[in-house]
Amino acid sequence: MSKKFSELGVHSNLIRGLNALKIFEATEIQEKAIPFILNNQSDFVGLGKTGTGKTAAFGLPLLQLVDVNKDNIQTLILTPTRELGQQIYNNLISYAAHLKIVSIACICGGVPIKPQIERLKQTVHITIATPGRLIDLIQRGEIDITNTQNFVLDEADEMVTSLKEGLDKIVKVLPQKRRTFLFTATMSGGIKQLIQKYLSKEVTQVSVDMNVSGNRKINHEYVVVEPIEKLDVLMHFLNSNEKGQGIIFCKTKAAVNKLAKNLAINKFSSGAIHGSLSQGIRDRIMGQFRMGHINILVATDLAARGIDVKGIAFVVNYHLPDRYDTYVHRSGRTARAGADGLSLSIIQKEEIQELEDFERELGITFHQFPKVDAESIEANNGLLWARKIFKTKPNHNISSEYKQKIHTIFHHLTKDELVEKLFANYLLQNEAKPLIKETPKKKKSN
Repeated sequence: MSKKFSELGVHSNLIRGLNALKIFEATEIQEKAIPFILNNQSDFVGLGKTGTGKTAAFGLPLLQLVDVNKDNIQTLILTPTRELGQQIYNNLISYAAHLKIVSIACICGGVPIKPQIERLKQTVHITIATPGRLIDLIQRGEIDITNTQNFVLDEADEMVTSLKEGLDKIVKVLPQKRRTFLFTATMSGGIKQLIQKYLSKEVTQVSVDMNVSGNRKINHEYVVVEPIEKLDVLMHFLNSNEKGQGIIFCKTKAAVNKLAKNLAINKFSSGAIHGSLSQGIRDRIMGQFRMGHINILVATDLAARGIDVKGIAFVVNYHLPDRYDTYVHRSGRTARAGADGLSLSIIQKEEIQELEDFERELGITFHQFPKVDAESIEANNGLLWARKIFKTKPNHNISSEYKQKIHTIFHHLTKDELVEKLFANYLLQNEAKPLIKETPKKKKSN
């Protein structure tokens, strides 16, 4: 049975903040991490899949340990992306709503640096940062982390692979006498090396099970397609799940742009994010996704870190990831707050072996998703064609005289007749077969 936060030693003022968020019971990682961080002086490694509650696991005790009589940075939280950094900042602000004198700052890249420099001139107890922006501020002499007592590496598996050089520079500035808390979704070789290099020999490691923590239920499925079928199969799936929000993952920025363009052409409610987009555009698209104004997000792996939207019904692996931990992060975007979720991989025959490797390494089972037949694909493409016509905005630059000539051609047709002729023309243009055949009526017996 889950424990109450009061049983873990969490201060009543922090519990008031949690209650306002309707968070009443601790997850497994929180049960293991919070008492340890509050009552021990050694380093800590928390292994848990995305969505298991790691932010509160380190955030609550570190908020509670702040010495408000000191004005230096006491805790540094390092995160791979601005989106995740902003998410952690917002969570800590909410937890600390009744700890008025605890000061928290977010100094992540992608936004102007001057306001952050001004913020650092004030008292800051906890800082959330991305490596690049933090190094820039250190080199400018605008931030002092030499007295930091607590160092948190969140999403460490991503940090150690793509941002290791920046991590090394930061650790050199930190005091040797500190506590380091590392949270990761997988225990890769790179993570093990990082633990040996930066954490003490007395480090405590705990892990939680993805299927137990948070009562998460992710269905891992796959469908095998020919390369030419891939986009059509995806669009059929999306059209069948148009009421639910989902994320489609691609390996590269170019692939994200190409797929997002195809979805836009076919009038899907979608947006795209990747590292080459400006932070303003990424923030706008993410805001639209969180508010439910767009249903589908096409993203690269790093850009999608920090997406914490409870209503995500599915994720699609349009390209399989190269690493096992990346698959964990992708699939972890769905099935939040105890809901069911689907992680669908659209693969080619030669990739089936890779799925078997994922099953073995991650302890999951993939089930085959039923592939739609050619007739269903044709029918879906016809529906997409109709939707494109419906959502096309009128061209008001056409002259009235020319529009009148067009009207004259169609004026004697009823709406039903016009639709039938348009659809017949679509079938001819696309060399498609009639998509829905009427069932012959049975003759009445005498």
